[in-house]
Amino acid sequence: MSSESGQATVEWVGLVLLVALVISGLGALVGFAIPGTELLSAVASKLVCAARLGPACGSQESDLVAAYGEQGAAMVAAHAPQIRYEHGMHALPVDYRSCREDACANGAEGRVRVARSVTGEPTVAFTHMVDCRPGSETPGANCSGEAAGNQYVQYWLYYPGSATGEGSVAPGVIRELTGGATYRPDDWESVQVRVHADGTADVRASSHHDYGSGWRPADDSVYRVSGGSHAGTIEPADFVRVTPARRLGLIPLEPIAADRPGAEFAITPPWFKRVWLDPEYGGTD
Repeated sequence: MSSESGQATVEWVGLVLLVALVISGLGALVGFAIPGTELLSAVASKLVCAARLGPACGSQESDLVAAYGEQGAAMVAAHAPQIRYEHGMHALPVDYRSCREDACANGAEGRVRVARSVTGEPTVAFTHMVDCRPGSETPGANCSGEAAGNQYVQYWLYYPGSATGEGSVAPGVIRELTGGATYRPDDWESVQVRVHADGTADVRASSHHDYGSGWRPADDSVYRVSGGSHAGTIEPADFVRVTPARRLGLIPLEPIAADRPGAEFAITPPWFKRVWLDPEYGGTD
């Protein structure tokens, strides 16, 4: 697919999804379902799937639809971030169920676009949705205040380890001192999207103990990862490699969290964090 045709497809996907969301919002406002809403959502989901996933679309799409329904699956796919890596960031976000060592998560040197590690692990984001629309609230969610009426998509990125300062601050120091790329195992970071009833969206990224500068208009769904610590930002920053949004695997985290609530990590996993059900919370604990 050429860049021109790919851009055109994305624009049509966005248009169809926006129409579906607006119609759905109008239906909620007046108190009844407008005919055709589910069809529009289904079409949007199919278009997003075809544009992003190619032959592997079927399995991933079915998992997303099973977890979130047609409209939710389309929203999760449409807002998936492009991940840009700063100088010094060797690791890629991977599926912790198959990779929990630095070696299997490292990306190949010298490649600008990366979608798999040197050992073949695909780049993935675990996803979670919080619905705060009236009558559709996620059980247990805090939908008070600013959260009321919104939908939230959380993209959780797992890295086998973290080495703060490994990038531009102190390149190579951690490796020289410890003989490896990390000083502790496991790292969970996230980029989160807030979708309003009118279809407009905001985005924020986790950075150490909070969400940096907070919510910003989601103009381009670009997420930048710092060297070493994996702290994220949605602010402009230099980068040397990128994972296109359409090459980022999307894995619903809800069924995984339900089946393995006791999975052991060196830090708190997403399903035990407050923001999991309190989508406006500003901390990462």
